[in-house]
Amino acid sequence: MKIFLDTADVNVIKDILPTGMVDGVTTNPSLIAKSGRNIAEVIAEICALVEGPISAEAVATDYETMVKEGEKLAAIHKNVVVKLPLTWDGLRATRTFSDRGIKTNVTLCFSVAQAMLAAKAGATFISPFVGRLDDHGADGSLLIEEIRALYDMQDFQTEILAASLRNTAHVEAAAIAGANAATLPPEVLKALVKHPLTDKGLDAFLADWGKTGQSIL
Repeated sequence: MKIFLDTADVNVIKDILPTGMVDGVTTNPSLIAKSGRNIAEVIAEICALVEGPISAEAVATDYETMVKEGEKLAAIHKNVVVKLPLTWDGLRATRTFSDRGIKTNVTLCFSVAQAMLAAKAGATFISPFVGRLDDHGADGSLLIEEIRALYDMQDFQTEILAASLRNTAHVEAAAIAGANAATLPPEVLKALVKHPLTDKGLDAFLADWGKTGQSIL
């Protein structure tokens, strides 16, 4: 499963990139606003750092303006993926971009029916929101399983990009359910490596090594 960082903080991206775990980046209007910077500048800087897909979101709600915004975002760099809402206008824009060879990420997906429509519109990625579904008493990971089954059965090429993942359990469930990729806040990505038994085992190894009085270097 590919891992995308869900952030617009360039310094955070620079800090995590050396791990080799970052396959792409997703941004949204809230993250851009939090950065306090111009969206085009942020996206261009991220594209210069990360080789994979970089999602940049159109903020318009009508088709015509979505297309204009998407064209401007896509012109920033060849790796930009235009992020669009799962509405009729968003799906129409998705089809327009798909026909032009511009990649898209259809976001705010909460049902299998929506995922089907996005795939039929030619979306590159579909982003089901796991955490938000859980907030409303539904099973977000089950939605990913169902979308995976549908896409495999119908031979849709749209990739499942699990979103709204808030903890390690969400990430594990998304991977097992068959998501092609997951977008994670930096703190969730960093938490994946942690386990109390790992820490306990390392402490024991170091204590035993200290008793030998040896040095490898």
